[in-house]
Amino acid sequence: MDTFGVSRTVLREALRTLTSKGLIESRPRVGTRVRPKHAWNLLDVDVLDWYSRVAEPMAFALKLQEMREMIEPYAAGLAAASHTGDTFNALAAAHASMVGARNVDEWVRADLQFHLSVLTACSNELLIPLGTLIERTLEAQLRLNAKRADVFNASLAEHTAVFEAIRDRDAPAAREAMAGLLGVTRGRIEG
Repeated sequence: MDTFGVSRTVLREALRTLTSKGLIESRPRVGTRVRPKHAWNLLDVDVLDWYSRVAEPMAFALKLQEMREMIEPYAAGLAAASHTGDTFNALAAAHASMVGARNVDEWVRADLQFHLSVLTACSNELLIPLGTLIERTLEAQLRLNAKRADVFNASLAEHTAVFEAIRDRDAPAAREAMAGLLGVTRGRIEG
């Protein structure tokens, strides 16, 4: 309380929040302890954001990439099979923004919307929140990848292949195109 200049009430609330996020545990006569990292709830937006700021950057980028490689190709296939007019229009708008991007910032915003729109278009309400979960960390990864490329929009052709396969309702092609796009991303992370 002295270190941060806060009241006992603020301290209790902070400890309650950290407990609910799985970071600490508090027991009578034992005290408050930090839980081991494997017990943390990394599927909490705040915890994931905090962790991404202190984790070794390359290791974290590869872990996020592994998760994307497991989920996004399948989500693209689902999007191809089940997108609605509204969800496809959102994807088309994101793709158009990517095509029209004039700088890294515009590209990254459009790229992020593109990937979030793919998750929304898959019409699986359990996958859609993953976009919200990883949005901040994904944005940072997309920005880094755009800066590592020769030109910020170097992966436009790969995104267009995903977009066209979803538009054409070709689920196998959408899965393959997304896997190819993520392969390019992995190459930039590792390169």
